[in-house]
Amino acid sequence: MDLFEEGLLGNGITTGLFVGLGAAILAPALFPAVATAAKPLVKGVIKVGVTLYEKGNEAIAEVGEVLEDLVAEAKSEMAGEQKGTAAAGAVLKGDA
Repeated sequence: MDLFEEGLLGNGITTGLFVGLGAAILAPALFPAVATAAKPLVKGVIKVGVTLYEKGNEAIAEVGEVLEDLVAEAKSEMAGEQKGTAAAGAVLKGDA
């Protein structure tokens, strides 16, 4: 089948993912001792993943706040420049 040879399983990463997923699903059924020993390891990996996810969210939120501040400052400067330009134009026309 072309799908499995070229598309779905042609990628080494995809193949490795399927093999690892299959082993993770079958190992507890085939080897109860392995399941008992692996449970703390799996929980530890999950904890690390959750921690990294939360840290990533915090970092993204901080970057978002910095960007919002920069946009607000830029808009404020642009408004000030427009007011200054309008006032200068009024002086040149003799309206002031």
